[in-house]
Amino acid sequence: MKLSARNQIKGTIVDVTKGMTTAHVRIDVGHGVTITSSITNEAVDELGLTVGDAAIAVIKASDVMVGK
Repeated sequence: MKLSARNQIKGTIVDVTKGMTTAHVRIDVGHGVTITSSITNEAVDELGLTVGDAAIAVIKASDVMVGK
């Protein structure tokens, strides 16, 4: 898979929780960091996402906010 997004973080799926229409997919990216993504249930099914699968969190944003 080739994407223009530069922020691609490899990890392992640790949880997939489906709701009525949207699922939350949690990806362990190491060092105690977990990234959670909200995607459609249809996308979960089409990608065949299951716990233990290798996955890539792709982050594409035009703005990055910093707080202190």
